[in-house]
Amino acid sequence: MISAGDFRNGVCFEMDSQVYQVVEFQHVKPGKGAAFVRTKYRNVKTGSVVERSFNPNDKYEEAKLDRRDMQYVYADGDLYYFMDQETYDQTPISAANIGDAIKFLKEEMICKILSYKGEVFSVELPIVVELEITECEPGVRGDTTNNASKYATLETGAVVKVPLFVNQNEIIRVDTRTGEYLERA
Repeated sequence: MISAGDFRNGVCFEMDSQVYQVVEFQHVKPGKGAAFVRTKYRNVKTGSVVERSFNPNDKYEEAKLDRRDMQYVYADGDLYYFMDQETYDQTPISAANIGDAIKFLKEEMICKILSYKGEVFSVELPIVVELEITECEPGVRGDTTNNASKYATLETGAVVKVPLFVNQNEIIRVDTRTGEYLERA
């Protein structure tokens, strides 16, 4: 059991048969009245974020999330298969559970698979991935206005903005959280 007064960023708890993760918290002690905990928490399965105030003495069941490193093997329709590195078992995960991470998912990539009581609800990619540019317009000499950029299509199908000096068939590093170009590899 965990009390609302012990909430910290990243803490997971069960409430109303749902699992939530604390995104932000703030202990508030007004001059008049009882103290409370103002919290912003996210439903780990649906991703919806809710703001609510809790009494610091409220108790909730602490949820233990399982994070496993698994290798992405292949896709078959709407299912993406990941292999456990120790047991070589393959786990199918639906595209809905992967979310926007699909844009940067590359075969043989090691990802963190998050599950609760055996039910997979999310896939975390590495923060930085290296991908090859498959399609990109050539940079035009003299087109050097402030912060000039162009769009490039990556080997996974994702489209990102890159500087003019980056060309087709080059490998670049991309931040998977924001989808932004970082540098050439």
